[in-house]
This record gives sequence, C-alpha cells and structure tokens, in this order.
Amino acid sequence: MFGPLTRGIYTARLAVSPEDVAAALALRLLCFRLGRGQTTASDVDEFDGKCQHVVVTDDRSGTVVCGFRLLFFPTAQTIPTSYAAQFYDLSALQNLTGPMLELGRFCLHPDHPDPDILRLAWAMLTGIVDQNGVILLFGCSSFDGSDPDRHLAALGWLSRHHLGPSDLRPRAIAAQTIDLRPLTTNTIPLLPSLLKTYLGMGGWVSDHAVIDPDLNTIHVFTGLPIASVPPHRARALRAVARSLPHAGC
Repeated sequence: MFGPLTRGIYTARLAVSPEDVAAALALRLLCFRLGRGQTTASDVDEFDGKCQHVVVTDDRSGTVVCGFRLLFFPTAQTIPTSYAAQFYDLSALQNLTGPMLELGRFCLHPDHPDPDILRLAWAMLTGIVDQNGVILLFGCSSFDGSDPDRHLAALGWLSRHHLGPSDLRPRAIAAQTIDLRPLTTNTIPLLPSLLKTYLGMGGWVSDHAVIDPDLNTIHVFTGLPIASVPPHRARALRAVARSLPHAGC
C-alpha cells in the first residue's frame, strides 16, 4: 500500500475507514452535484464499493480538500467491468497486456485552490501507478454542462490534436454521442484541468464524446499510456513522490 504522503499542511492517503469514504463522498456531492445546481443528497453509485478512495486532507482541520477513486484491473480482460465501459465499448483495450487503472470522480474543493494539493494528489497517484506496474491510466474527462454547442471548440481541438490510436479507440455505445472527427479548430480552448493534465503527459481521447444528462456533463474517454509520459515529466513526478515524507514514519 503506497502512502500516506505529506506536503506542508496536507496529507494524501488511501481512505481506510467508513468516515474517510463518507468525507470523500461528501466532497464529490459538493463538486459534482450541488455545485452544478442539483439538489440530490448523494453521489454514490455501485462502483464505490469496488474502488479504493484517495483523499487529500488539510491537516489543520481534517477537511478533505481533494479526492478521487481508483479501480484496478490486473488484466485487460476485466476492463468491461469499469465505470467507463457503461458509456464506451472498450474491447479494443483488451489487446493490451498489463495492469490498468481507472481514475474517477477527481475533485478539488472549490474553497481550497492551493496548487500544492494537486501536486500531492499526483505524487500519490504516481506512487500507486509505479507500485502496481500500471501500463495505462484511463477515465472519463468531463466538461460542465450537457449542451454540445458550449464545447464544440474544445471538442474540435481534441479532434485535431489528441485523438487516440485507431486500434485502441473505444467504439460508441451510449445513447447520446457527439462524433469529434468532423469537428476541427485551430484555436486553443480552455480545457478541464484534469484533461489538460492528461494531455500534457501524453494522453489521448476517444473520437466521440458522450452526453451524460445525469451529471449534466459531456465527457470523453481519456487514456494515458504510462510509457508515453515524457521522460522529464516522469522523473519530476517520481522525484516528488520519493521526496515527500510518509506520514507516520
């Protein structure tokens, strides 16, 4: 088990108690539901019980300021049980050999924009990826709002510059999809921060987006082959992960 890691006033660790998980779910509710105008009382789904949850806490108050969940796939044959497989046909990924990791529900507390929080979260994730020999990190990267017109420029940019290899791209199975391939733009758009991080490390996206009315988002499947991370970026991430003190040690 990797971690916990500390940086300044923050600690990143795996959730180890029902209280930890409840705090992570409360932050998710704030970021994915209440912050988007919904009045639901929960953001729990059937995948939560299968996942490991990672939390970053402000050690002064114990507040969870960042969280995400991870679902580990020791072989590609188990990929159809992933969250993303509800929306995308991932059978092409079954040609890969090696462990994979699905990252989901990544969220940052809106009142805690300290960049050290994200540095710590990615250091924790780097350690977990390395510890488990993961070859592919993947998930769904979301744009707020389900109106396609709001995001055509961004989707066109992704289509022009960041489509995944044709032999690995998911096929469309969702009820509401947007084909990215006819879209194109040369104007660099504003992208969700998580997606921007994925792409900056060599990630790629599906050739279609999915409209998700439940979360009021439009998302694209995003894959990050660990071997594609630029060497200088990989060294920097691993250096941060190794340099941070392990809490309780």
